[in-house]
Amino acid sequence: MKSITRQKPFDEIKEQIADLDRLFIIGCGTCTTMTKTGGIDQVLEMKDQLQELGKRVSGWTVIPTACDEMTEAAMKENSKALENAGCILAMPCALGVHRISLYIDRPIIPAQDTLFIGIEDTPGYFREVCDQCGQCILGETAGICPITACHKGLVNGPCGGTNNGKCEVDKEKDCAWTLIYERLKEQDRLDLMKKYHPPHNFQVMVRPRTIKI
Repeated sequence: MKSITRQKPFDEIKEQIADLDRLFIIGCGTCTTMTKTGGIDQVLEMKDQLQELGKRVSGWTVIPTACDEMTEAAMKENSKALENAGCILAMPCALGVHRISLYIDRPIIPAQDTLFIGIEDTPGYFREVCDQCGQCILGETAGICPITACHKGLVNGPCGGTNNGKCEVDKEKDCAWTLIYERLKEQDRLDLMKKYHPPHNFQVMVRPRTIKI
């Protein structure tokens, strides 16, 4: 499972750093490297763009995994360059931005928009697989989440627009409930197609979401 990100338009980044001259750039060696939005190549490209704007880049690093304990170690290793920076331009996902904020008191400017949590089906193709809704029904839908796999998020079978196993909204896309049906059929569990699921409660976890184990 990875955080899928999209790099913000450079004009938006430029606006956010308009009053900040000295920057330190942090990328991530995991998720944003995989999505080619915050790995080494993108960090170096960003460095060049910032310098063309007349900004001073005190240094840069790509943390192997920016959302875990490696961040603290990386911040210590780069403490000198960080001291000379007025802000951090962060190129990990939102989880990494939050982690970085725990270890420094300077402004942190995210260069990414975090889109969803997903997996890579084929090289360069990422698919959302979990909405983290707190009401998982994967055991009854053969491991396929209808909330993320169906354009309409239907939890009680397909809509009337499905045609020959394709989605009404995107005719190139397989209907989620056809996939669920076929998989349940292989498992000899088609009786689950008759089970009624009450409307999904997307406020199962009150925000901000926290839990104590």
